[in-house]
Amino acid sequence: MTAVAATSDQQTLAPSIPRQLFVDSGYVLLGLPLAVASFIVLVVGLAVGVGLVVTVIGLPIISGTLYAARGLADIERLRLPAVLHQPRIRPHYRLPEAGANAWRRIFVPMRDAQSWLDLAHGVLRLIVAVITFVVALAWWAAAVTGSLYWAYDWALPHGQDDSDLAQLLGLGDSTTARIGLTTAIGVFFLITLPIVVRGCALLQASFARAMLTGVAEMRDRITVLEEQKRAAVSAEASALRRLERDIHDGPQQRLVRLAMDLSRARQQLATDPEAAGRTLDEAVTQTRDTLTELRALSRGIAPPILVDRGLPSALAALAGRGLIPIELQVDPQLGTPGGRLDPAVENTAYFMVAEALTNVAKHSQATEAVVAVTRQGTRLLVRVGDDGQGGAHLAKGHGLVGIADRVLAAGGELAVVSPAGGPTEIRAELPL
Repeated sequence: MTAVAATSDQQTLAPSIPRQLFVDSGYVLLGLPLAVASFIVLVVGLAVGVGLVVTVIGLPIISGTLYAARGLADIERLRLPAVLHQPRIRPHYRLPEAGANAWRRIFVPMRDAQSWLDLAHGVLRLIVAVITFVVALAWWAAAVTGSLYWAYDWALPHGQDDSDLAQLLGLGDSTTARIGLTTAIGVFFLITLPIVVRGCALLQASFARAMLTGVAEMRDRITVLEEQKRAAVSAEASALRRLERDIHDGPQQRLVRLAMDLSRARQQLATDPEAAGRTLDEAVTQTRDTLTELRALSRGIAPPILVDRGLPSALAALAGRGLIPIELQVDPQLGTPGGRLDPAVENTAYFMVAEALTNVAKHSQATEAVVAVTRQGTRLLVRVGDDGQGGAHLAKGHGLVGIADRVLAAGGELAVVSPAGGPTEIRAELPL
């Protein structure tokens, strides 16, 4: 899996309380007429379609009703992000097969579960819409009329035999008591208005989200998990193949030669002790070279310094072995006991930097590189840049594919910016 995307660094700011109040109020108050229209259209269409199904004419009517439910559901999905502050999700509806005739196309929405959920939402939303509309409108009316009561009390008729709320509560029949109590009640409704209207909007929007996007979100989540699983398997297989190749080409060949040198030295001991000594010296050299290669291979799997001292120290050691100058911009808190990351995240970040620097050394013809690792909220941002010739991309068969698989398997995202002529920047975001 090599299809990855970059995410924006800009964070969506929550709207102010007055703005959110008017957004929620508009959502709730407009929800009732939309719910009434949906109820009438869908119930009438479904009733007519079911009633005429025996004459076959009812099937196209039911199909059209389901398409109408889909359109009404799309309108509701357009309204949800303003309330829930989440991106709009539209389900993938079943499509007619290529070359399907008219009758097969009529049955397409009837075989789609989401179309029936859209229909159920269009019918049942009226119940939720009526409740939330009444509560929100009543709260608005009490807040406005109560808090402004002092401005129009003089215009209201007050007979001698009339009893207002202040009198019933034993506060007297004075104008001050009447205005003070009514205004206080209005202020209470005004203060609680954003909370109540927000609750009504969330109730209506949550019901719509569960019916209209719940299945789609579940499918998308399953798709993401399947992609992560495939990426993890691919990354693991690539790592095992590379390790097998490195062992075969390096330590294994040296161990074969070591066995041959030791066998030759044993034969030379009786006839030529000096030659046996030189052969043993060569065997010792082969042993040291083999240990060096094995240490290098172990660093590629899980370097001890990463386990013992954390990501900053491991990246510093990695940069120290670089063939070109490498500037490190790593948050030192990531190496403290309280700031250490999950081992899986540390391993992924280290692997990404190590592989990226290897590609820089092999292909970029760069003179310097930069490695930056910072924590931003619940994400770890890893960036590797160089001033090389550019042209790096995520096409299959290139070295960056392994990095993409590792990052995707960890639930992160990878972006590569590498125009021809350079510079190149590889950015990864990993969830913490």
